[in-house]
Amino acid sequence: MRYALTNGVVYSADKVLYQHAVVVNDGLIEAVVAQSDLPQEIERVDLNGKNLTAGFIDLQLNGAGGVMFNLDTTIETLHTMQQTNMRYGCTSYLPTFITAPDEGMKSAVAVMREYLQDSKNANQALGLHLEGPYLSLEKKGVHRPQYIRQISPEMVDFLCANGDVITKLTIAAENEAANYIKQFSDSGILVSLGHSNATYEVAKQRIRDGIGFATHLHNAMSPISSGRDMGVVGAVLDSDIYTGIIVDGLHVTWSNIRFAKQIKGKKLVVVTDATAAAGSDIEWFDFVGTKVIVKDGKCYEEKTGSLGGSAITMIESVQNLVEQVGIELPEALRMCSLYPARAIGVDRTLGSIAAGKVANLTVFDHNFKVTATAVNGVLQHYA
Repeated sequence: MRYALTNGVVYSADKVLYQHAVVVNDGLIEAVVAQSDLPQEIERVDLNGKNLTAGFIDLQLNGAGGVMFNLDTTIETLHTMQQTNMRYGCTSYLPTFITAPDEGMKSAVAVMREYLQDSKNANQALGLHLEGPYLSLEKKGVHRPQYIRQISPEMVDFLCANGDVITKLTIAAENEAANYIKQFSDSGILVSLGHSNATYEVAKQRIRDGIGFATHLHNAMSPISSGRDMGVVGAVLDSDIYTGIIVDGLHVTWSNIRFAKQIKGKKLVVVTDATAAAGSDIEWFDFVGTKVIVKDGKCYEEKTGSLGGSAITMIESVQNLVEQVGIELPEALRMCSLYPARAIGVDRTLGSIAAGKVANLTVFDHNFKVTATAVNGVLQHYA
């Protein structure tokens, strides 16, 4: 199918284009051209002045639309998460499977492998994010302490053997699993630093060993507690690695997001860390055995009151970046598309609007309401 998206404001990787059209053909972006240069016979989709950007890419998603990947580790759950994501502009994501027994991890890998082998699922879920179980008990968050552990030789081999479907692995710098960073990286896994109570020195050494990402900056990691004790947060900020950050105003204050942006620049990536509550009106959900209450957009553990994931979507994150943090819209969009694509090495095909790239696209209005998405060029409109 060949068509042209016209009469929109086009946000490419480095430009904001007016009076331009994006031509889509057979699932790819064929060209970005002046509207006046379009052939008369091409089918046109009028965007009526709305914004057109590359589809958002969420590198940390536990669930959405009332489902959780840990609770129902199936391909059907992945499809539900994808369909929910699309309504909020997210066209690709990393399903996140948190701390569990070995059997659960192996099941998640098997489901991800089966999903990726089906060509109908191309450019949607982009591989698995295993968050744990090789973490710090002191910074466990909602992760079940009975399953946080050191890594076994068998699981080192298993993870490395499945590096083609495990896109990202979150570990604590002080956990023994960090001794295998090179092996994981050589297997194609992006190793991420998270849920860690390490010192600045230990964290920096692990970054030198090959860690390339940090999981939800400021959350579940040792903080900068003084001018002499910088912790994991200080190590992440004082390095060139990518880091995800949750932009809901609950996990991280607006000022801390602003500071992180000033320091990390193009290496700061928006993630939602969303749960079943995202894109849903549920009042509570089960997060690996913990009852999490949802109220006024906040997810918190029923017993302790601590945060239990988020309910935010990617388009809401963009709006917060612009309205609360003060980041210009073109850069906010890159933080949700181009930079995450670069972080996991898929920016040759995804993450920006350019000829030859996959036509994963998002259309939204000036009130930050998503009105359409395209995945592999197939348009879907929303009321």
